[in-house]
Parts: sequence; structure tokens; C-alpha cells
Amino acid sequence: MSWPLPVSLTGTHASLVPLSQTHAGDLSEAAAEGDLWKVWYTSVPHPDAVSKEIDRRLKLQESGSMLPFAVLRPDGKAVGMTTYMNIDPVHKRVEIGSTWYRKAVQRTRLNTECKRLLLTHAFEELDCIAVEFRTHFMNRQSRSAIERLGAKLDGVLRSHQRTADGALRDTAVYSILPHEWPAVKSGLEFKLAEER
Repeated sequence: MSWPLPVSLTGTHASLVPLSQTHAGDLSEAAAEGDLWKVWYTSVPHPDAVSKEIDRRLKLQESGSMLPFAVLRPDGKAVGMTTYMNIDPVHKRVEIGSTWYRKAVQRTRLNTECKRLLLTHAFEELDCIAVEFRTHFMNRQSRSAIERLGAKLDGVLRSHQRTADGALRDTAVYSILPHEWPAVKSGLEFKLAEER
């Protein structure tokens, strides 16, 4: 039996549902807003390649290494993608990653709530021993957001991967452990109460 199983997670400001091709139109529109695919240190698909990216993520789900979600606003419109990835069912570890949102919802309650939903499910339902976050070392916005969650820097994997243009990427690796989760959860709930 695969672990973790597909699930829908619902909050006040966002919902996470199993990713499918039915989300392709909304996600193409989301990727086009602000030319997100042009940011060199991220991997947002070109609007014309969103359907192909959905297929790629669904194939990784079939292999057991990823559980992809579409991120929905309260009105049901898909505004981004996120995943559990690098899934280790033996040791019950996941990484939350391959996340992107349309420009209009970045730095809003939507992102905070998505992280709360994913972390709550990972620690309280899946009994994970660790949840990781990884990002390009040069992606200061992402690193700051991960650190604001309360994740701790485990280290930097130097020359870890090649980017789409062939450049070498250093990857900053962060994690949250079960004993840290109550404080992280309280912090997320406080942020949700005060954010716009």
C-alpha cells in the first residue's frame, strides 16, 4: 500500500486537493501572472507547459516518490501547486516542496495556511519523524519564508543539482521535527490571525 495516500485538506483561506488535469487551465493562468517561470532560481512551468508538469508530477505519484496537490482559493480556483516529495515510507519522512503560487496570493494567509495543513497532516496523521524543506541557496525569499515557519537549517548541499540552464545549484536543507511541531503550529496559527 502506498504512503501517504491522496487526501484533500481544507482550511479557511485555502484547500489542497489531489492534482489533476482539471486544474491545468487555472494553473496556466496562475503561472502567466507576473511571468513566474522567468525567475531563474525557481522551477515554475511556462504557462504552455503546465499540463506537461501536471503529468510529470502524477507519474512521480505513481512511482511513490511524490504526492502532488493543487492549491485552491476559497472560491475553488487553482492558484498554485505543492507536494509531499522525496517520500520515505520506511522512515516516515517527507519533504514539502515544488511549491509555487500565482503572484497575487504570494505572502498572504493562503501560503501560511497551506503549510499549516501540510504540516498538521504530516505530524498528526502520518506520524512523520521529520518534514524537510529544500530551496535554492540563492532564493532568499523562500529561505526567509521557511525560517519564519520555524524550520531549522540542516545544512547546504553544494553543487547538489543542475538548474534548467545547466548551472549548478546549491540547495539549502531545512527540517522540522515532531517535538518542534507544537511551537511551529502555534506560530502558524498566530500568523494566520494577524496576516492580511
